[in-house]
Amino acid sequence: MKKEYGFGILGAGLVSPFHAKSVKASQGGKLIAFCDMSKDRADKLATEYGVKAYYDLADMLKDPAIDVVNVCLPNHLHHQAVLACARAGKHVLTEKPPAMTLQETDEMIAACAQAGVKFGCTVQCRVRKAIQAIKKAVADGRFGTLLQADAVMKWFRSTDYYKSDAWRMSRKSGAGVTVQHAFHYIDLIQYIAGPAARVDARMTNLAHPDIHLEDTLYAFIEFKGGARGMVEASTAMWPGTDIRIEIHGTDGTAIMTGEKMSVWKFREEKPEDAEIRAIGSAAQSTGATGAADFGYLDHAFLIQDMIDSINTGREVAIPVASVRPTLEIVLAMYHSAFRGTPVTLPVKDDEKIWEWKG
Repeated sequence: MKKEYGFGILGAGLVSPFHAKSVKASQGGKLIAFCDMSKDRADKLATEYGVKAYYDLADMLKDPAIDVVNVCLPNHLHHQAVLACARAGKHVLTEKPPAMTLQETDEMIAACAQAGVKFGCTVQCRVRKAIQAIKKAVADGRFGTLLQADAVMKWFRSTDYYKSDAWRMSRKSGAGVTVQHAFHYIDLIQYIAGPAARVDARMTNLAHPDIHLEDTLYAFIEFKGGARGMVEASTAMWPGTDIRIEIHGTDGTAIMTGEKMSVWKFREEKPEDAEIRAIGSAAQSTGATGAADFGYLDHAFLIQDMIDSINTGREVAIPVASVRPTLEIVLAMYHSAFRGTPVTLPVKDDEKIWEWKG
């Protein structure tokens, strides 16, 4: 059995070093190369980490030392990259969102299944200990009837952040607070409360007039299981505060702020509750004030999980199929904001939502 797996990181942008540090920290993983169309970017990170540089994915996929490709490209480029990796027999860990449409996502899932390769998604906030405790409490029935699942993200990003890469100013490329930033936290409430039945969303630009994207989202969700949800997300709120996930039921309430469990109260106490209340640290950066202001330990969990899943043959911790319902909610939010009306799921792909100038 192979004990070491080679990783190639596709894309040499802002998030790539988090993947690189995670591979370096893993047991059984080895960083082989960075690949980017920009020679300067690829060379810079390759030199920093002492690995190869490629400037074309096809060339990197020919490298027999690479077993896993981490897709860290702009969001609209994930689809074709994942299909190429699957054809080459490489396992894939893609950044979120998995793709820009449900059809693309389904094609990627099918291609990886047909090729027999692992296909995971880095919605890494799912692995936070506070979220796992909440997920278990829901499964154990501790909340009673689940009533409300909310995500509040009041971050700050400067105009310079948006202008740092052309794709960050293009909704068609997967930019905008909803699909780019809030995706993680929409995913968390979907992960906890289940898929949605109906979405009503509004989007606006409060603080970035030079950037023709939404920097603020307000949305209401009706989940199929009966719970309601609210998402408030923005990159306009200086200086930025930690995200908050709130889960409320007839018998309990849990709130995660950043990565810390800030509220954990149930009608019936259990011996483990004191330990759960101590989960996390308010000092851990979670991206509120800057695009690189967070740690890499959540990413490291997923890198190690990929290695372990290859070794054991089990499914990865976060298969892309489990993230598809989150993408559908996000798409429904754009449909709703574009039309100015609530939207009932399922939704159909409609490229017009990415061309919307609202």
